[in-house]
Amino acid sequence: MLSIDNYWMKYALKQAYLGKKNGEVPIGSLLIKNNNLISSAWNSCINLFDASAHAEILVIRNGGKILKNYRLKNTILYVTHEPCFMCSEAIINARINKVVYGSYSFKKNCFSYYINFLYINNIKHHIKEIKSGILLYECSNLLKNFFRRKRYT
Repeated sequence: MLSIDNYWMKYALKQAYLGKKNGEVPIGSLLIKNNNLISSAWNSCINLFDASAHAEILVIRNGGKILKNYRLKNTILYVTHEPCFMCSEAIINARINKVVYGSYSFKKNCFSYYINFLYINNIKHHIKEIKSGILLYECSNLLKNFFRRKRYT
């Protein structure tokens, strides 16, 4: 039986594939509330000429408009790759309750490093639950294959 996190991550992967089709780095994201899709997006930095147009940022912006609130309480953010520092701060400021991501980043400017920094420095943050490695193989292979093709073409 398919878990709810796997179900939504498969949907986020569809967004990532749409991003790939549009020439973007294939990362997809969703915002869910009460098990309903609020917003979905893929990375759009290239097409929007905007370095901040990461999938997570676009989902948060649109989610705020749809919910008519910049605080996205009781929501879950799904993303196919571990969020960067910029997205991590936006997630915290938006008061998203739960973050679920697929593949891991091995950089120090990523979500897990940032959350540990906040915890160690006793800075209050509002994320109640974090799940990682959901559909890890599918999420990581999508990115690996994308960058492998980029290097050799």
